[in-house]
Amino acid sequence: MNKLEIKVSAMLENEGVVRNAIASFVSSYNPTLEEIIDIKTILSEAISNAIIHGYDYDKTKDVYVKASIEDNRLELIVQDYGKGIENINEAMQNNFTSKKDSEKTGIGFTIMKSLSDHFEIQSSINVGTKLKITKILQTDEIQANSYER
Repeated sequence: MNKLEIKVSAMLENEGVVRNAIASFVSSYNPTLEEIIDIKTILSEAISNAIIHGYDYDKTKDVYVKASIEDNRLELIVQDYGKGIENINEAMQNNFTSKKDSEKTGIGFTIMKSLSDHFEIQSSINVGTKLKITKILQTDEIQANSYER
């Protein structure tokens, strides 16, 4: 198993740093361009949720990201120690946002779930939120078969 851990300050400008670091980490496994785009999108949504909703933009806090790859299975964990999610089922609904006074669309979890092979949320009020995301990367054999069609 190969793994990478990153801790960044809860600043939106660090979202791109994490996205690019994880994309570089995954690139040695020869993912498709679509997979890289999916991974970057998942990370963008997860990290911005932690910063915006978990920490209310508190730059003194940290967001933790872990990535591990074994065989063709990428596991991502994005964690904050912020205010937590009161009702996970409600938060998973399209167009739900805890920031009603902002321009947030409330589709972040929907996007992450749709681009993942497995998506799980663990959250406790005033303890924080942990997202566990699995993305199965196509193997060379699968990619070769799709080109032959």
